[in-house]
Amino acid sequence: MNVPEFLDPALWLRPDAGPRYVQLRQRLTDGIHQRILKPGASLPPERIIATITDLSRVTVRKAIKSLAEDGIVVQKQGFGSFVATDTPQIEQSLSRLTSFTEDMTRRGMASTSVWLERGVFMPSPDEVVALGMSQDASVSRVARLRTADGKPMAIERASLPTAILPNPLEVTTSLYEVLEATGLRPVRALQKISAINLGPADAELLAVNEGEAGLRIERTSYLADGRIVEFTRSIYRGDAYNFVAELRLAKEPET
Repeated sequence: MNVPEFLDPALWLRPDAGPRYVQLRQRLTDGIHQRILKPGASLPPERIIATITDLSRVTVRKAIKSLAEDGIVVQKQGFGSFVATDTPQIEQSLSRLTSFTEDMTRRGMASTSVWLERGVFMPSPDEVVALGMSQDASVSRVARLRTADGKPMAIERASLPTAILPNPLEVTTSLYEVLEATGLRPVRALQKISAINLGPADAELLAVNEGEAGLRIERTSYLADGRIVEFTRSIYRGDAYNFVAELRLAKEPET
């Protein structure tokens, strides 16, 4: 059953069942519990709900406001109302080069890792190009599922020259802490962010449904002398991350 069918007033609206906004609130709550409205999903706009249910927009607004006051839905100015989720919402700056562990610690959240791969390997063609290394060199790989307060948040796959990270088994929590201890922590990076639909393997790791929205980030990090430190490919949950960048007005050149 889709949302318009579920909200058909013939199925639930009764003249003797109390205030209409209370009945609509209960119907929306039932839809959330039955996962017709899934966590993180947007509610239809007020005018659409009013049209479907033949209720006034004042009644619809009152029902949604009541749900928001109880934390069942979240209202975002300019974007609408969304079903609340227990997944942590992370706002990540694009102007700071920090590790996942540092980001979570700064927010008072506990970060953990599930190791997917860790060792020294022959490089793939992509790694040879991204790291500027020869095909007969070795590459250290550190791949893991990252969690925050027990919730899967991201899949990180980092590749580094063995000259930068000779022993990937030294990485137990923060990769950047290990690099900083040897004076090889990157100072700048280039990132490419793409919107994707999660495939079955990544969706399973991130505990979401296949095909749900995600973010793919490719990052190449550098030392102050220009040497490449790492090439990282990460997959983030689309419902958990908001990336923020500060933009400044470019000054027109003087003539």
